[in-house]
Amino acid sequence: MVTRRTFLGGLVGAAIAPAVLRAEPAAEPEFLKERLASGSLPPMAERIPLRPRIINLKEMGLEPGSYGGTVRTIIGSQRDIRFMTIYGYARLVGYDKHLQFQPDILAGFQSEDDTVFTFTLREGHKWSDGQPFTADDFRYWWEDVILNDKLTPGGGALELRPHGSLPRFEMLDPLTVRYTWEKPNPMFLPTLAGPIPLVIVGPAHYLKQFHKKFQPDQAKMEQMMQANRVKKWQDLHIKMARSYRPENPNLPTLDPWRNTTALPAEQFVFERNPFFHRVDEAGRQLPYLDRFILNVSSSSIIAAKAGAGEADLQATGIDFNDYTFLKEAEKRFPVKVNLWKVARGSRITLLPNLNCADEVWRGLFRDVRLRRALSLAIDRHEINMVAFYGLGTPSADTVLPDSPLFKQEYADAFVKFDADEANRLLDELGLVKRGSDGIRLLPDGRRAEITVETAGESNLDTDVLELVHDHWANIGLALYTRTSQRDVFRNRAMSGSIMMSIWYGLDNGVPTADMSPAGLAPTLDDQLQWPLWGMHYLSAGQEGTAPDLPEAAELVDLLSQWGSTAKFEERQVIWHKMLSLYTQQVFSIGLINSTLQPILRAAKLQNLPEKALYGFDPTSYLGIYMPDAFWYKEA
Repeated sequence: MVTRRTFLGGLVGAAIAPAVLRAEPAAEPEFLKERLASGSLPPMAERIPLRPRIINLKEMGLEPGSYGGTVRTIIGSQRDIRFMTIYGYARLVGYDKHLQFQPDILAGFQSEDDTVFTFTLREGHKWSDGQPFTADDFRYWWEDVILNDKLTPGGGALELRPHGSLPRFEMLDPLTVRYTWEKPNPMFLPTLAGPIPLVIVGPAHYLKQFHKKFQPDQAKMEQMMQANRVKKWQDLHIKMARSYRPENPNLPTLDPWRNTTALPAEQFVFERNPFFHRVDEAGRQLPYLDRFILNVSSSSIIAAKAGAGEADLQATGIDFNDYTFLKEAEKRFPVKVNLWKVARGSRITLLPNLNCADEVWRGLFRDVRLRRALSLAIDRHEINMVAFYGLGTPSADTVLPDSPLFKQEYADAFVKFDADEANRLLDELGLVKRGSDGIRLLPDGRRAEITVETAGESNLDTDVLELVHDHWANIGLALYTRTSQRDVFRNRAMSGSIMMSIWYGLDNGVPTADMSPAGLAPTLDDQLQWPLWGMHYLSAGQEGTAPDLPEAAELVDLLSQWGSTAKFEERQVIWHKMLSLYTQQVFSIGLINSTLQPILRAAKLQNLPEKALYGFDPTSYLGIYMPDAFWYKEA
């Protein structure tokens, strides 16, 4: 059987033309002229692969551009240089803007029943330091990283062993590798295409110096460990190889821009990768832009700085409630502000912690009647009008109408404002006694006070909580807000200290049945409604606790079923079972979705869509819109 993915991978791969681009020398970026003149950099025809990925911008409705320019953007901390990996969106296999798989770094891929995956590399493809990118880089990562119990003590990412066992890896020739599982692994391609891509390859020629097997000079190894403040060689290798958060400026990359700044720094400079594998239809190597400069600032003032003309491209760190201010900036600076549709299941979601340490509240949160009552008591229309000018959609935390899996019943599950029904459910739960101020009393006599914690990154969240405070007071529940920093916030959630949090809803609100439904089940330790259950899944049972709520355990079982079938129709059925169960159980209390996200850009920056989907997964924020094809049009 040939799967749909096999067809797509082969089709796109076959569309890549041979080396016609070498017929005439293409114009070089001015940025590289000095290195070209000195001979330290070869000409473009020798830098790009024999069969580069050709991006036909005109067919995509975009305008071919010209080289040059620097983009300034603002990040909330040094850790946020990871946005360049997300924005750059160079993946072995990636999504196009229609969310279809296509080879990107790879020249082609074949999938046989989602069990056998054969990857073909581009001949002549090079890392950013000019060294060849070959199947040996896959073999190194497989044999010397994933199979090395010092570097990968857990046995490899769960996406590599969905049924318990790692695949068989084969290097068929210098340009072809194969991964074979005994059962289907439909998570493999979506994970490679995701915003945090599964890492199965690394620059072996560079990393071997940090690997005990290949570094014969122990004194040099210890010197490098000391210089990088680590005690073990494996910690050194992990630190120097981290590609998702590219803090090591010496690490070769395949991304369109490479970091040139070492930690610590208040400003990071990313420069064009002269060996990037994409070209436009005229044969000009991408990216068009020379540099990205990331200035570190407090998250709370990113919007103010962007509105003061300190950013040429800003998407993160700003929110819908900044829109009016940012729009005003168009009058003062040469910038434009567009609104994209947020692709998450809900822009704002309340997450009762089913693993919280407070035994009484833990028991209550695990009772679906309380979760439904909390949801029914919220006046979403008021929130939509006050916080989003009526432009959002009151909804449960579920998929958007843009997804082929959307059903209105999922969006409508327990979202109609009905305080009477909420009161009835709370009475049925036994919370009938009230204090003199009307606040209900818990079975142990305490007041029914719910503290909702935030990471303090959005004033929108705290504004909405003020409205929810009044809604819940009407049913005899007191709401208090606590703000902290993100790291503290997550640590408190993991320890069970958080009763309830406010965060985004499902990361991927526009899935197809081929995308993983893992977000609907306890699978990650940063899922704030069940972090310990998520840790249990993530650690393959080594940490955390197994879900002891039948409906949560059923979601894990359904996810396992989805991961065992190669049939699209069966995956679709499983997706709907999970969506129905998740929304009926109100495991997360979605408020408003289909909201709008401001995107600020320099007015002369071209090829950004005026309207688009914006989200972490699957669009990688700006990633699938190809920032390497953005360019400055001079007036």
